Amino acid sequence: MSKTMPFLFILLFLFNKAMTQNYDESKVPDYTLPEVLKTESGNVVNNKSAWEKVRRPELLTLFAENIYGQMPKDFDSIRFTITNEVADAMDGRAQLKQVTISVWRMGKSVDIHLVLFTPNNRKKPVPAFLLINNREDSTMDATRKIKSEFWPAEMVIDSGYAIAAFQVADAAPDDKDTYQNGVLQLYPKQLQADNGMKAIGAWAWAASRVMDYFEKDKAIDAKKVALVGHSRGGKTALWAGANDRRFAIVISNCSGNSGAALSRRKFGETIKLINNQFPHWFNDNYKKFNDKEDALPVDQHELLALIAPRPLYVTSASEDLWADPKGMYLSLWNAQPAYGLYGKHAALPTEMPAVNSPIIHSVLGYHEREGIHDLTKYDWNNFIQFANYQYYGK
Repeated sequence: MSKTMPFLFILLFLFNKAMTQNYDESKVPDYTLPEVLKTESGNVVNNKSAWEKVRRPELLTLFAENIYGQMPKDFDSIRFTITNEVADAMDGRAQLKQVTISVWRMGKSVDIHLVLFTPNNRKKPVPAFLLINNREDSTMDATRKIKSEFWPAEMVIDSGYAIAAFQVADAAPDDKDTYQNGVLQLYPKQLQADNGMKAIGAWAWAASRVMDYFEKDKAIDAKKVALVGHSRGGKTALWAGANDRRFAIVISNCSGNSGAALSRRKFGETIKLINNQFPHWFNDNYKKFNDKEDALPVDQHELLALIAPRPLYVTSASEDLWADPKGMYLSLWNAQPAYGLYGKHAALPTEMPAVNSPIIHSVLGYHEREGIHDLTKYDWNNFIQFANYQYYGK
């Protein structure tokens, strides 16, 4: 193969990508969203009891069956092992714990490695932020020799919160050929089923096992844990938060298609594009909806509605058209009816807010940050302010 061939393949890939996506609002097709409060049988839910008993379980089933896969809940045993502890980390401001969370089922096990910092000036258990880390391990460097805006541990500690992270590869390598080498070894039937979970389901499962640990750690207020994810991690945070209501706040950063963005808009990344590029993220049933978004029995605003009545924060970035910023805001807006059943009313304007104009003082929060697809200190600062408002009213 000539030296120019790899370059030509890259050009061809970029050309095909450009030709198969829409960045023009005038080309967004007409669409009708499924109604959050209307059941599959056509009945309208008008109180939280009917939502909890009928519509919410129905939606969870529809998302599991058609997109994310079944979420297994059984395992034989779980063990938490502190592998490293430093009392005076961050120049004495924090305590470091590195914890291995080991889970067994049917003679096999998986280890989730948690890095956790808690502030040393605490007088009682503290709230925590947990990041689903889809970047390299160094992002959550326990030694703090490497610092990253993606996980600004010092900033969060100085704000009075604990901060933790686990790397997604512990639960499922982010690779179409090796994603089975993790949690899915415990649940082999998932791999054989069209509605079986894949990587995103495995990552969400792992987040819940971290919650299992938080409930045992006396330094953590397990009733006040905010789950954070970026991009594919943001998709995971939404699915984990929908399934595990122990997460007090869910934060989805630039999660885009199959995350917070409406699929029926067909703007930026589409179901077909994401399934073709990342076939290991979602269940096999999801591929039936390639180029058939309108046939889906759900759309992403209903996933956001499953977080209700807990606070939810969604973000986008001005240069991240691939993730459809407008589609994410519209999804958040259309999730409001479920919150209304609990007497929770969001302070969301009808029109999408201007760039760098965060909505903090609301059960549904949002910002569109200036810049590219990333997780930054600007984002984290707003997450902290959002948590301050939800927990302390300030």
